[in-house]
Amino acid sequence: MPALAEELRRHPPGGMPALRQRARQATAAELAMVPWLAVLSAEERAQVVSHLQVADAALGEIICKVGRPANFWFGVIDGLLKMSNDSSESTSITFTGVPPGAWFGEGTLLKHEVYRYNIEVLRKSVVAGLPAATFDWLLERSIPFNRYVMDQLNERLGQFIAARQIDRLGDPDTRVARSLAALFHPVLYPGVGELLRITQQELAYLVGLSRQRVNVALHALQRARLIRIEYGGLRVLDLAGLRIFSAPRE
Repeated sequence: MPALAEELRRHPPGGMPALRQRARQATAAELAMVPWLAVLSAEERAQVVSHLQVADAALGEIICKVGRPANFWFGVIDGLLKMSNDSSESTSITFTGVPPGAWFGEGTLLKHEVYRYNIEVLRKSVVAGLPAATFDWLLERSIPFNRYVMDQLNERLGQFIAARQIDRLGDPDTRVARSLAALFHPVLYPGVGELLRITQQELAYLVGLSRQRVNVALHALQRARLIRIEYGGLRVLDLAGLRIFSAPRE
């Protein structure tokens, strides 16, 4: 990554107002990217839409920070974020990428705790936030919304179990395949579809490999007809195959 871009990733431009100060009402197109709105009644939807806000987040901004109280339920309308630990106290660890359609932090909100992870913007993104009070209001009155949140928690548990397994994989090709499969999760990330807008450098950040090694792995997966490398992103051709891919031993 160019030196300037790396510097911006670590230190967002000074003088920029806080994310909440840049918040605005969501447009109709942005609301269409919020998957759980479909399970709400007309009254609940109207209440949510009046409180839901979106903001344009810049490269390197921290959306959630370790130790800060959770005041919003966040979602990604467009762009790419990453969830990681607090690298100031230990080795930097990326837990997962957060692509379009993802909503996160419900576990922290349910427990009324502070964040135990950082959420950082990997590229210019549009982030949505639902106030904690509105989130609690929905939990108290909407059974379909409760089911949606329960499904989120269940799928995320499976995702993090898989992430622990990926961390132990020694083969880079297999590691990239399984990590990509996680980013195409249809329940957690319904906004991705079959095409994930991601650069090889961004994927390298998420997987914990060099961009050059990720490039080699992606071409191996393309030869196996599991993905197709396209301009500006990756198209999945065989999601089930990605999930079980193991690089052949030499």
